[in-house]
Amino acid sequence: MAGKSAGKGSVRKEADGAAIVQKLEHDKIRWVQLFYTDLFGGFNLVSIPREGLEAEMFRSGVPKLDGSSVRGFREIFDSDMVLVPDPATLASVPWNPDSGGTVRFICDVRIGGTTEPYAHDPRAVAHKTEQVLADAGYDHSYWGPEIEFFVFDSVELVPSAGGVRDAWAGAGYLVNHAEAPWQPGPLQPMVRFKEGYHRSPPHDSLVALRDEMCNILTDDFHLTMDAHHHEVATASQSEINLHFDDLVPMADHVQDLRYVIRNVAARHGKVGCLMPKPVYGDNGIGMHTNQSLWSKGEAKFFDASDKYAEVSQTCRYYIGGLLEHARALCAITNPITNSYRRLVPGYEAPVFIAWSKANRSANVRIPFYHRGRPEAKRIEYRTPDSAANIYLTEAALALAGLDGIRRKIEPPPPVDENIYKLSPARRRELKVRELPGSLGEALDCLGSDRDFLKPAFPSSLLDTYVELKREEQLELNLRPHPYEFYRYLDV
Repeated sequence: MAGKSAGKGSVRKEADGAAIVQKLEHDKIRWVQLFYTDLFGGFNLVSIPREGLEAEMFRSGVPKLDGSSVRGFREIFDSDMVLVPDPATLASVPWNPDSGGTVRFICDVRIGGTTEPYAHDPRAVAHKTEQVLADAGYDHSYWGPEIEFFVFDSVELVPSAGGVRDAWAGAGYLVNHAEAPWQPGPLQPMVRFKEGYHRSPPHDSLVALRDEMCNILTDDFHLTMDAHHHEVATASQSEINLHFDDLVPMADHVQDLRYVIRNVAARHGKVGCLMPKPVYGDNGIGMHTNQSLWSKGEAKFFDASDKYAEVSQTCRYYIGGLLEHARALCAITNPITNSYRRLVPGYEAPVFIAWSKANRSANVRIPFYHRGRPEAKRIEYRTPDSAANIYLTEAALALAGLDGIRRKIEPPPPVDENIYKLSPARRRELKVRELPGSLGEALDCLGSDRDFLKPAFPSSLLDTYVELKREEQLELNLRPHPYEFYRYLDV
């Protein structure tokens, strides 16, 4: 994982604001979209006319954000906030050409009238984590999340009997896709449960749609693509891989990818879905997160003398930190109730806390495709899913790994067995623990293990995050589930 430039066609971060404004005027841009990320990963925007973007705003910010209207941000009595565009994120927006030309920037959030980053801005947390890494001697951390998703033909909710307020919540649902074996109608090429990996057309019906997504990401958002393919599950489960990048730029890229997935699917009359487990009985979607640390051009995770997986002692301590804090990390990396429908045995999702070389039943894996290549040495943390806020996820993983390095946490021996099939006694012998089984349990774990996040996560952010996530858990618990009717109607 050698260093690389900011990206094809990108504007350097230190670019002069006046030059950017002049360029937009020269290109006859009419609209500028300003994006920011909320506490739970939502990609929000406000559009302003190009004439409303002044050179000074790349330093002082655009005063267009009411923080009290963003869940987890500010109170109504102190809600004025500004958006500071990052010049490096300049990109074209391809789906509204009739507007006369539109570009966008990803922004940092500040409190109105200040020059300080807003503590609850997830991008600010990620920036601070980069500084923590630099202070620890790591001038680069490279990240490569693998983004899995579904594209459904449609999703229908069966209305509930809860009245107008709850009608949208539904008492049941129907997921439709031509590839799926449950789809009614004339028989056509289908993908049977858990048989979709790397299928080709006509079974893989979305090759052209993924091509379109990747072309937009390359041509308009200036990203570098590595691959795309059909994943294991039916109903057009797919994966797109972006080329690795530093922590904050990679999080920006993931937000772009999620945005493009949803918009391209919608433009074709389909539904882009990043919910971890939308289909019972088949694989869910994860966000396996590859990561490595570098210092002065040296890959700090590589050691050619290590006979097991060519990993350094630094890498082992980093793994030790991830394993030590894995249960608390779930509150951030697996942040919704549906996340725990995925974290069950039998579907390649990690359920147990362990590390290994190439073993996909462990939640920390050392990919071993490139023996003897320091630039390719990385670890893959397999627990996260695509519902996670990518800025907070990368930051939390980095801080957990750094805590392992700082405290010299030696991980248990690697497990080179199918952990799903081990007896409880054998798992205890190997010191294999389990991940939380619910969002509530994960939040409890974060409540008792959060000190490792202190270098970049304000306590007020974590308090707000946990409070609002517990409300989500409660709202789900209050509502009857369709399976309960099947199971208990005649009790």
